Amino acid sequence: MTLTVENAREIIRVTKEAGAAENMKPLSVVVVDAGGHVIAFERGEGAPPGRFDIAQGKAYGSIMLGIGGTAQRDRAEAQAYFVLAANGAYQGRLVPVPGGILVRDTKGAVIGAVGVTGDTSENDLAAGEAGIQAVGLIAEG
Repeated sequence: MTLTVENAREIIRVTKEAGAAENMKPLSVVVVDAGGHVIAFERGEGAPPGRFDIAQGKAYGSIMLGIGGTAQRDRAEAQAYFVLAANGAYQGRLVPVPGGILVRDTKGAVIGAVGVTGDTSENDLAAGEAGIQAVGLIAEG
């Protein structure tokens, strides 16, 4: 299975709605495929223009390291040298914090990732998980 544009748009829609329902700041959401390529992106109304790069960094890091943003943050705290080296290897494109979420199909295969930014990292994660689950896929944040 692969992530479709329709899946990506629905993930984005539900993620932003989940954020609005919890009175979060405007969320920006990117969905990438298993190679880290952007399928879809939407910046929340009123969100700063730089949110694309942060959202993409969260999603890209999840794909390239094979772990969600929470695990990346924990790894950075335990082994900062590794995350710094990995970020160097990926030309500074990793944003290792919650809100980077691996997307798995129902068999457990990684088929993409979602990056959410705009509120606290934990809130970004919760909203993104809602979006992923809404299309019947498994979120690993």
